Amino acid sequence: MKNIWTVLCVVLSITVLKAQTVTAPEGFALYQPDIVHGKIDTITYPSSTVGIERTALVYLPPGFSAKKSYPVLYLLHGIGGDQFEWLNNGTPHVILDNLYAQGKVEPMIVVLPNGRAMKDDRAIGNIMDAVKVEAFATFQRDLIDDLIPYIEKTYPVIANPLNRALFGLSMGGGQALNFGLGNLDTFAWVGGFSSAPNTLMPEQLIPHPQEVKDKLKLLWLSCGDQDGLITITNRTHDYLKKHEVQHVFYIEPGGHDFKVWKNDLYQISQLLFKERSQGK
Repeated sequence: MKNIWTVLCVVLSITVLKAQTVTAPEGFALYQPDIVHGKIDTITYPSSTVGIERTALVYLPPGFSAKKSYPVLYLLHGIGGDQFEWLNNGTPHVILDNLYAQGKVEPMIVVLPNGRAMKDDRAIGNIMDAVKVEAFATFQRDLIDDLIPYIEKTYPVIANPLNRALFGLSMGGGQALNFGLGNLDTFAWVGGFSSAPNTLMPEQLIPHPQEVKDKLKLLWLSCGDQDGLITITNRTHDYLKKHEVQHVFYIEPGGHDFKVWKNDLYQISQLLFKERSQGK
């Protein structure tokens, strides 16, 4: 099996990147007891956007040291989830621990927030209620004005766009594309897994293609080939292709589920922060 980084580097010379289907190896998400493991913190941060204190999870990589400085991946959940959805269903800590043990990823902090920015942000009741759906849009301000400053005050991170990544699944994929592409001075690594219909129409999402070309290090679009939401990913890809914006367009076997999203995390984590500023 070819390494995903090798595959993508080969196609970086063309305008539109279409990744070969490189499935993660068997056992990539299984806990390995004999390696060094990272740590999960629970944080509480003041949200001026929502007017309450909110919680998030933070993954610190194996060998974490307060004397070092790290880039940060913000990883968003779906409409029916919360800050625990990735942890409970996608085991990002296990996937990343295993990749660290193989020397395949850059050391990074991963933040798992609750993307439903409202006072009662629990994933209960009618998750499709208009107020709850709107809270996913409100999260843009909570993320940028409240959570990121808290993370950068609390942890030893490199606080510039080249050291911030924003990715998510489904509703969180739409958030990641909307917020990331709408804040190119904040994030240089952006992508959506099986992005949901909250994703803006391409003309709104990328009104200035040249700015995306100039500022992003990685723009990633992926979806399962049996996913009914694939049209969202396809329309964004078509627009990017038309405007000759480099991106990874990764269609893989599967539906709208964590089998796909765990594979996506395995792939993108090996690409992040390979080319970035080391300065604070």
